This record gives sequence, structure tokens and C-alpha cells, in this order.
Amino acid sequence: MQYHVSIGTPAMSARVGREAIASLIAKLIASGQASSKADIGRVTGLARTTIDGGVRSLLDLGAIRIAGLRTMTGRGRPAEVLQLNSTFGIVLVADCGATVARCGVFDLEQRLLGERELQLRIDAGPRDVLTAIAECFQDLLEDVGLADAPRTTVVGLPGPVDYWGGTLVRPPIMPGWDEFPVVEELERLLGGRAILENDVNLRALGEARSVPATRGPVLYVKVGTGIGVGIVGADGNLLRGADGAAGDIGHVRVPDAVEVCTCGSVGCLEAVASIRAIGIALGITGTSERELIDKVVAGVRHQDPATLHAVKERSMYVGETMVSLIHFFNPERIVIGGMLATASDDLLAAVRSIVYSRALPLATRNLTISRPALGTKSGLAGGLAIGIESALDAITIRTRLDALDHRRAPRFVSERV
Repeated sequence: MQYHVSIGTPAMSARVGREAIASLIAKLIASGQASSKADIGRVTGLARTTIDGGVRSLLDLGAIRIAGLRTMTGRGRPAEVLQLNSTFGIVLVADCGATVARCGVFDLEQRLLGERELQLRIDAGPRDVLTAIAECFQDLLEDVGLADAPRTTVVGLPGPVDYWGGTLVRPPIMPGWDEFPVVEELERLLGGRAILENDVNLRALGEARSVPATRGPVLYVKVGTGIGVGIVGADGNLLRGADGAAGDIGHVRVPDAVEVCTCGSVGCLEAVASIRAIGIALGITGTSERELIDKVVAGVRHQDPATLHAVKERSMYVGETMVSLIHFFNPERIVIGGMLATASDDLLAAVRSIVYSRALPLATRNLTISRPALGTKSGLAGGLAIGIESALDAITIRTRLDALDHRRAPRFVSERV
């Protein structure tokens, strides 16, 4: 399967190091914005010698290759066609929910090389879960013959993520995960570079980067065992907030609600409108979290009247919260995802009815509210975009260039007389 997600390319000037220039050129090639030195010059305005140096560095590293010649109009010489070299690295993506993880292995040309769905319990603790994910990836890499390939690992987890610290902060449904060094453990288990992200952020980014550029923000609303929103701006970048807590609407207070939330507070949106809350309202007790979820989802799919009534009643709270977000962000597109949205259109219909009746006309006249265009693959697509950008960023390029310089450096062996 071939994915098609856009790759971010930051603005650049010539007054930077060789690794930053090389990174910019690699991302332009990966994004499809440039396929020759002339294209790079037109897009960036960089001097020809600067571009030549950046391209030479990428060729030396094996990050790009010359894929042929392109005939130029007029009397110009044929231009070398530059193409990303898929063997420069691979991207491993795990989109984890409370009970299941979708794991995918990609090359840098966005081809899906292997995929597996892994059943897990996120409350089993970080060591068990991360070990299971690492073993799943190792099996996939063996299957596709890439066990020794350089890799970047991106993992999305369903809790408040300190993106810059590589940890989670007091995740309500994940005992034992608070401040656990997730990134450090993943790098120990799998090697290479690891990146931790919130699962809803991955899905939001995947949806936003897989469609043509939009004029306004894209919001991805996940309603499952938890409730959260991923926010992608018109520039195609995630809005994480100062500490990574942006979009955590599951703990917004619902007026007059008295249910106790897993976070310890009373009246959180998650306590009244998540799948778990719906199951409790239906009297589904004495079962595991997985069984409770399965029973609620099965009731929705089989159009059980009591389940549908509970879903529609609780979905109104989600819709009211979305009205507030619409007036804050004025999004162009809202995506309703998660297990309830996958099971039927009842959640989507309920949110639409509230939004279009309550939000101001100016904020909704160009607004679309829909299910995920990528279905359950949104998180994999978002992780792929992050992984490719990381594999081609200045830090990675500098590390690889330094290693290349070290190999090329002359070695002097002293002789004892």
C-alpha cells in the first residue's frame, strides 16, 4: 500500500550549516516540491553552490539518488532527476489505544512494507506494553528482510504526553506510566531514534496531511475509552501547547454532571460520554474493560435501541464541547473518530445536529464534519509524516555526516621501533 502524506519543509536561508541545507533539500524531494537542482533553487532561492553542496552531501550519505535525466525546454542541458533513496531508513509507527495497537513498517517513499494489529492492555504497564510493541516490530522487520535497517520509531499513546520529555504525565487509564522514560526504553529496545506522541495527535496529523492544503485548522475528535482532540493548524503542524496538553477535552467539566472520572475529578466529559461511561449507564458491569467496550460497540452495530439511545444522549455533551472549540479555532474540518464513530454514524449525526444548530453561522458556513477519510489508518499516516521528517531532519543528517567523516578520516598507526 502506498501512502500519500505531505512532508513539512521549514523556511531556510543560506547562513546555516551543511546539515540544515541537506535536510531542507531532502525534505523538498520527499515532499515532491522539487526533483532537480533547478527546482530547489526556484523554491528556496539558495545559491547554486549551496545547493550543490547539499545535494553532494545527500548523495554521499545515500539519502538520495540520481534517477535519470529530465529534458529541459529551450536550449538548457538535461537536468538530473533527484529521488529519495528508500533504503536510507525505515519508519516504524505504532498507534496504540487502550486495548489494541496498529503497527506499521514504512520506507521513506511512504510504502507500507508490513502491518500488524496487536492486542494489548495499556494498563498492563509500560515495560510489558513497550516490549510487546518492540517484539511486534522485530517480527515485522524480519518478515520484510530489514532487521538491520536504520530506523525511526514513532509511538502514539492514549494519555497526556510530554512530547519534549519523551514521557507521559499522570495518564488516568495507564497506571505505572507516569514519568516512565518511554522514548529511552524504545530506543533501547529497537535502536535508532524514537518519538512519543499522543494518539489523537497522530490521527489528526494523518488526516490533515493526507488531503490538499486547507485554509483553517483541522480538529480530530476521538471518542473511545477516552476523549481527546488533535489540532492541526493551517500550516500543517500540530498544536501541542506549551506542555503538550492542548486538546485534552476529556477533562473539561460538563455542567450538572456528577459522575466521577478516572482522573479523580467529578463531571469530566470523559466520565459522561466515553464508551466506558455509556457502558456503565447501560448497566454493563462485572466485566473487563475490553468486554465492556465490545458489548457497547456490538450494541451500536446491531442497532440495539437502549444502546443507541445512550449513545445519542451522551453524544450531545461531545457536541456542546465541540461548539466551544469551533468558536475558539474556527476549523475548516472536524473529523469524528474512535470506536463509536467506526461502529455507526449515530455519534457523527448527534455531533452534527448540535454543532449546526448551536454554533454561529460564520463559524460553520464552510465547516465539514465527517468520519476519518483514512478510517483506522489515520494514526499510521500521522506517524509516518513525523517519522520521515525526523529521519531527514538536521539532527539525523548531522549524525550520519559525522559518522561518514569519521570513516573517511585517515587513520595513523604508530609503529614501535
